[in-house]
Amino acid sequence: MDCIFCEIIRGSIPSQKVFENEAVYAFRDIKPCAPVHILIVPKAHIASADEINADNADAVRDVFLAIPEIAKAAGLTNGYRIVTNIGEDGGQTVKHLHFHLLGGQKFAEKLV
Repeated sequence: MDCIFCEIIRGSIPSQKVFENEAVYAFRDIKPCAPVHILIVPKAHIASADEINADNADAVRDVFLAIPEIAKAAGLTNGYRIVTNIGEDGGQTVKHLHFHLLGGQKFAEKLV
């Protein structure tokens, strides 16, 4: 399997790690879209949200349990946004489930 996020998790590709536990790895995005832009990935390879099932749903639970801790450590005390992209039309460029934690600025209420 040739997955850049799996390589980052293994340490084969460097990253600016901000959080790690047994199930989750989080690192700074190299092309940030906000003052704080952190990618949060389950260590288990799941291609996208379309691939979540009863056998791997715990990986998503683990990500969402880690998000408040990551946000707090990043100084996001007044809110933040969590985004995931699914498939080509949804803008997913890496086929490993990941969540963008965006913050450090006030976002518009509408996304589109």
